[in-house]
Amino acid sequence: MIKRVDVLGVGVSAINMDMAIAEISRWVDEGAHHYVCVTGVHGVMESQRDPELKRIHNESGLTTPDGMPMVWAGKKAGATWMSRVYGPDLMLRVLAHAAERGWRCYLYGGNEGVPELLAQRLTERFDGLRIVGTYSPPFRPLTSEEDEAIVERINASGAELVFVGLSTPKQERWMSAQVTRLTANALFGVGAAFDFHAGLIPQAPPWMQRHGLEWFYRLTKEPKRLWRRYLRNNPAFVTRIAVRPPRLRS
Repeated sequence: MIKRVDVLGVGVSAINMDMAIAEISRWVDEGAHHYVCVTGVHGVMESQRDPELKRIHNESGLTTPDGMPMVWAGKKAGATWMSRVYGPDLMLRVLAHAAERGWRCYLYGGNEGVPELLAQRLTERFDGLRIVGTYSPPFRPLTSEEDEAIVERINASGAELVFVGLSTPKQERWMSAQVTRLTANALFGVGAAFDFHAGLIPQAPPWMQRHGLEWFYRLTKEPKRLWRRYLRNNPAFVTRIAVRPPRLRS
């Protein structure tokens, strides 16, 4: 049983990358059905305002420590083995494993044309990778007919893994709603990883990622979209975590 670190009521999985890959492999081998949230300060703070989103995180198969503040919180709670399981890195590790094991993958999300470009880039990168479908949903809510059609489309592809490239909390809500309807064993909410790995948006340098400064790098690249998020969430997180320290639980 993988333990979780309670970070302001959100159960962040006390894992490292190798533990994540082992757990996901177990799901496929055993025919289980779960979704994976990759969570940093943004996801935790949005969950403070939205009890339904908090429930979705806590009912996930894994809620990975996507940002360094989650790792620091885990280590403070006693989970010394924790390390960052960053969404874009997790995606690449899982895809490499999928190429070796023959697992079929589906790409759902991104702007029009992005999942197709991503599929091309990934199949060039991983020899033997099987990407069996792509779909870029409209920005508006899907009708019930459209929703049913995409579920049937993904199931017909035979995909064991579905990578979801929507923003938080949209991707978490979608995975929670679809996990029991899809035959796939694992759904991954990886957000901006679609644009990163398609080569459309640059990633922060490794040293900034290690020191928890990726948010600042992304802010410099997309200030109009992200400034409100970081101004609202980051100071509030620091204040609340000081009052309610993280704790390790089963």
